[in-house]
Amino acid sequence: MDGDPGAGSDGDPGAGSDGPEENGAGVGLVAGERWRLLLGRGRELTGNAARVAAALDELYGHGRGEGSRGEDGDGLGGGGGIEAPYPDVRAWSDELAALFGPGVREEVLAAAADAGRLDAALELDPASARPSMELLRTVLSYAGGLPEQQLARLRPLVARLVRELTEALANRLRPALTGLAHPRPTRRPGGPLDLPRTLRANLATARRDPDTGTVTVLPERPVFRTRARRSADWRLVLVVDVSGSMEASTIWSALTASVLAGVPALSTHFIAFSTEVLDLTDHVDDPLSLLLEVRVGGGTSIARGLRHARELVTVPSRTLVVLVSDFEEGGPVGPLLSEVRTLVDAGCHVLGCASLDDEGRPRYSAGVAGRLVAAGMPVAALSPLELARWVGERVGGTHR
Repeated sequence: MDGDPGAGSDGDPGAGSDGPEENGAGVGLVAGERWRLLLGRGRELTGNAARVAAALDELYGHGRGEGSRGEDGDGLGGGGGIEAPYPDVRAWSDELAALFGPGVREEVLAAAADAGRLDAALELDPASARPSMELLRTVLSYAGGLPEQQLARLRPLVARLVRELTEALANRLRPALTGLAHPRPTRRPGGPLDLPRTLRANLATARRDPDTGTVTVLPERPVFRTRARRSADWRLVLVVDVSGSMEASTIWSALTASVLAGVPALSTHFIAFSTEVLDLTDHVDDPLSLLLEVRVGGGTSIARGLRHARELVTVPSRTLVVLVSDFEEGGPVGPLLSEVRTLVDAGCHVLGCASLDDEGRPRYSAGVAGRLVAAGMPVAALSPLELARWVGERVGGTHR
């Protein structure tokens, strides 16, 4: 916002700058008009400025600030105004694009979707919406109860958000997981060519050109790289609380699981639980499918989730069991502690990850968490990167 509020002799915020100010979309507003929009006095505006006020009112009206055109025309956010609403979200979307450009249009529609407007979510352009955890969480919250026709309209948007957020997370996690693939030489094609071993295996075919002195090796016996034997792999079992308070952590867990599923040295399982247990391991390498399968809600039975995880253990010393929860156990804590002790006594590597709220702050039952620690399960509030480091240290053998 340009212009000095005290520049005019009459105290008008726009008196010190009467010239129009152009935004990126070419909407000319003088400083006084911009101040009136900010203070919710859009009813006093005319012309192009009135169009801007009306477009902003569709989202920010009803006493919420910018563009709010109160019936009495004064005060901060003086109400939603008496003007007729836009006939539909498409007309509003077109007006936003014309006034502010496509970038701002997507931002405003995303804010409207986050405020509870499904019609705005359906109008978002999958190719240009800005990926964010908040937008993904909002769209997924709609997806559960939609008919297939509307869900089909949301799928491209969800797919792009999941793809880009997973790629960004993978780029952050990759350094922590470096070295966890254990390639083995093989004559069987399929993996990448192991050039040093191929050269050593074919030295007998080396020929020197008498004219140029160039040495040529014929790769008659190529050697490829493949992953290590399955018996040498580690098993990671993510046991994720999907009760009603766990929405933000559930999305992070699903994206992280999909990244970890791509690590050759790991066999990754995804167990979702509330009062029931659902094994979603078949979807773990497809984050979109995994997120669409998860339904957040219901109560909490952590003991039941860990009991299912225990049934997956074959080699305890090479099994990682990671519990993601707020530790608000819905029943007696005794069975939960018993499951933890059984896993620890068997030799499994166990870890409790406290749930994080929308701001990334831990939110969990400190009392239950303390009892889990006493039973042998360390508890920490970890970001996905810190969790990947924990996995990397154990699988890579650097943990002491």
